[in-house]
Amino acid sequence: MTKQIPNRLAGWTKSKMPTREEMGRNRFIRPFAHRVLRSELWRFTRRSVPRGVALGLFAGFIVPVGQIFLAAFLALPLRANVPLAALVTFVTNPLTFPFWAYFANRVGKFVLALDEATTNTASTAMGTQPGNWLIELFQLAGVTVFGFVVLSIVMAALGYFISGWAWRWWVSSKRVKAMRLRRERIEGGRQEEGGG
Repeated sequence: MTKQIPNRLAGWTKSKMPTREEMGRNRFIRPFAHRVLRSELWRFTRRSVPRGVALGLFAGFIVPVGQIFLAAFLALPLRANVPLAALVTFVTNPLTFPFWAYFANRVGKFVLALDEATTNTASTAMGTQPGNWLIELFQLAGVTVFGFVVLSIVMAALGYFISGWAWRWWVSSKRVKAMRLRRERIEGGRQEEGGG
């Protein structure tokens, strides 16, 4: 059962990733499609996979719209895997955005170390002036935007290291399995020779 999970995940991922042809037909990418569609940017290698994950996470958190195009554009000079970078941007989507906005606000407040007592004192000192809700809205938006910037950097770094580790683990497990199969074939061949 546990061996089927990676196969299902790989199949699902492959079905959701944009193909080279789909990216080439996109009107935003068409002007520089000859660069995006280079074959080395579509291969899964030990260097391109972590870069693609990191760029996808960075683009997904840094801008609210157009993440796929930003990830594809950034993948060019960094030689990252383009389809993986595009796929990972979906970590932020219309369904998950409210959660990430709340989390980004909390991260922004934590990093900026906004003191609740100071904020409450300032708001009570301002009283009930007619533009206070607008000021509070801008403060909330600024903290949240800063939180998204922090999240984009931290999540990109985490994604790079975790995907690099996962890639090495996957390749080494494939090698171990291939070596075990080769050993079993050799032992099976020896037994047949000994029996014959």
